[in-house]
Amino acid sequence: MSGKEHSYATTVEWTGNTGSGTSGYRTYQRAHTIVAEGKPVIPGSSDPSFRGDPARYNPEDLLVGSVSACHMLWYLHLCSAGGIVVTGYVDHAEGTMVEDAEGGGRFAGVTLRPEVTLAPGSDEAAALKAHHEAHEKCFIANSVNFPIVVEPVFRTE
Repeated sequence: MSGKEHSYATTVEWTGNTGSGTSGYRTYQRAHTIVAEGKPVIPGSSDPSFRGDPARYNPEDLLVGSVSACHMLWYLHLCSAGGIVVTGYVDHAEGTMVEDAEGGGRFAGVTLRPEVTLAPGSDEAAALKAHHEAHEKCFIANSVNFPIVVEPVFRTE
């Protein structure tokens, strides 16, 4: 490990005070914003199962999206470096969270289902191998304690 450190700063601000704060479970909204300097605001809430706004991102959406995006970015880098020409990539990722009896819970796993479009003449075996390497290198995948399964599908232009 090179010892390089990278820092990330965000500000999360609750915007769901409807006038009486958290005086009751049903009296406040779960609305909040997530901001990083110089970037668009992410409108957040809790999952609708927990009285959240379904039109806003919840932390679980963002976790699954982070796993998917990190994998994709590593994959595209490895393909570029390895001479594999990717012309399209879309991932339909899904995560499963399990609640425990005390009301807490944890993610049980995330499945990535990238649909990768390759340029004609691309080596599909090498493209598949790059998925395995991307999974090994992904910063987010290396930071979570649940399994991540990658089920790629390849198409040629």
